[in-house]
Parts: sequence; C-alpha cells; structure tokens
Amino acid sequence: MAAPDLTTFVGATRLKNPLICGAGEHVMLEDGLRAGLNAGAGAVIVKSINETTAGKEQLQRTDYTLLNAIWREQPWDFSPPEGASLLCRSGLAQQSFEDWLDLVVRMDGEAQAQDAYAIASLIPADINHGLNLARRIEEAGVRILEVNIGAPHGEEAIKGAILLERDAARVRKITAAFRKAVKIPIWIKLTGQSSAIDALATSARAGGADAVTIMGRLMGFLPDIETQAPMLGTRGAIGGPWALPLTCHWIAKAREKMGPGAPIIATNGARTGLDIARFMLAGACAVQMTSAIFTGGFPVITECLREFTDYLIDKKMNARDLIGVAADRITAYEAQELRPDHWKTFLPDAGI
Repeated sequence: MAAPDLTTFVGATRLKNPLICGAGEHVMLEDGLRAGLNAGAGAVIVKSINETTAGKEQLQRTDYTLLNAIWREQPWDFSPPEGASLLCRSGLAQQSFEDWLDLVVRMDGEAQAQDAYAIASLIPADINHGLNLARRIEEAGVRILEVNIGAPHGEEAIKGAILLERDAARVRKITAAFRKAVKIPIWIKLTGQSSAIDALATSARAGGADAVTIMGRLMGFLPDIETQAPMLGTRGAIGGPWALPLTCHWIAKAREKMGPGAPIIATNGARTGLDIARFMLAGACAVQMTSAIFTGGFPVITECLREFTDYLIDKKMNARDLIGVAADRITAYEAQELRPDHWKTFLPDAGI
C-alpha cells in the first residue's frame, strides 16, 4: 500500500501526526522545543507557566528518579530499561511570563513552517489571573492553549502555587470561563486522581473545551528499601508503562459518555509507537508523550513515529482509522462465554 496517512484531528485542529511532545523540563527552552519539532512531533507543548513565583520556586526544589520494574533506581543515561517508571517532583517554567510568551510565539512560528504547533500551557493558580494570561496568549497570536487543571503535584506544592481540580461542576465552570475569555482552541488537561474522570471530561466539553486530555499522572510514595527513607524525601508524581491500561480505560469510558466523535488526547503510559496505536484504539485522536522523551531523549519521537507508521502499513490502515476501534468492541462481563472450571487452569501446583 501507499504510505499511510498519519493525519489526525483534535476537534477542528489538524495535526500532521498524532504524536504530541508533552510539556516538561525538556521543552522549557528553545533548543529542546526545536529538537522536538525537528524530530517530527505533530505538536510540542511548551513547559507550563502561571503568574506565581511559588510555581517557579517549586522547580528549584525538584528531583527525579528513574525506576526499573522492581523499583530499583536506574542511571539517568537516556537509555531507560523497558518498563521503567519516572518518580519526580516538578514545578513551572522559570522565565518571566513576557519572556515565556515571546518564546511560545517564536516557536509556534517555526512550528507552523513545519506543519506543526507549539502550544502554550497554563497551570492556573488563580482563575482570574489565568484568564488574563490566556487573553495575552491569544493576543500574541499563539494558535492553541492547553489549560492544565490536573497537575498531580497540586496538593503537595506550596499553597497557592497550582490548581488541581477534581470536581466536575468546577471543571465545567473553569472551562466555560476560559472559553469566554478566548476564541483559540482550548485543550483541558484533567487529573488522573479521580474516580470519575469520564465525568470530568464530559463537564469540560460541556464548558466549551475543544479537547480533553486524559489523564494526569498519579501521586505515589515509595520507600527506599536500602535507606528505609522516602525516595526523593517525599511523595512524587509517578508514571510508567503500567499506567497505559488505566488511561485507556478512562479514555474508553469518556468516549462512551461523549460519543464517538469526542476529541480526546491521551497521556500517561505511552512509551512506543505501538502505545500510540493502543491509545488511539481506545478512543484517543492524539497522544501526548512526556516522560518517555524526557528520560529517553528526542530520538524517541522519531523512533515512535517509525514504529507507528510500520504498524499502520502492516494493518493497511491510516491513523484516523484506529480511533475507538477497540473501545467500540467492549462487551459486558455477563456477555462473555461461560467456561465452567476454566479458572482451575490457572492454579499453581499445590504439590510439596
């Protein structure tokens, strides 16, 4: 077959491919943003900012550790072992808002020349301040705004530094306020720390979000088995490939509630090009990759796109053909075939 079409749509926004380089320390400065674009990402999201000095200071207190599948620390050599997880504290962009906005504008111009996007990201602390910043972002000519109201560190950070919202009514109200403030596309990023992420997604869409991103990383706590102290000295946000089925579950649930055309962006769990396919099969129209690129370097983008393309070639499909295929085949437990005593097949040998 001819080369597959990688194009996807997030609402009305066309992306040349579904891989979005998510916001993080690796895309806070110009060189990293340019590297993400040059590696082929359909979009890069510039490291998030808000109006507080507390959010900036939080990054000066940060720490990171890479863990293998049995929770042993690994070297930070940009070659993480298969199955590795990232445990970390984080904070917000270090530039002044004016310098940060100038960077976003310049990089979005470069991105446009590559048929891509550089996306502004706000993690509000105070909604009214956030709305003012959103207006300035639109006035500067930035084409897309992510509003992250699901940052995992929200309740651990310095009080007033960042917002973490779990209430569906509040999600709708916040989204509606941003929708009223600006006309550019708004992507609302939601927390993973909720038992009703699908309800949060529905509320964000009802408030006017052009897309919802599911789901932010979870908070974790891990004792160091040697020192018996907390790793990193505290709690931290944790993400790894183990999170992919959890994210897929909530994407499929949100798709079921909002309908097959729902613009859902996946994040938390993707490490490979096949993971991009898995997320799209669950109902996502695009995929943010953050920890994989942060810990593995920007070549991860190129390699994931190559593997994703090879998968589409093998299946004789285009990227958009994948969206929701698996989610729409989910059946209830009671619809499964009766298999009397099948469970016994899985018992361990009880012999001594």
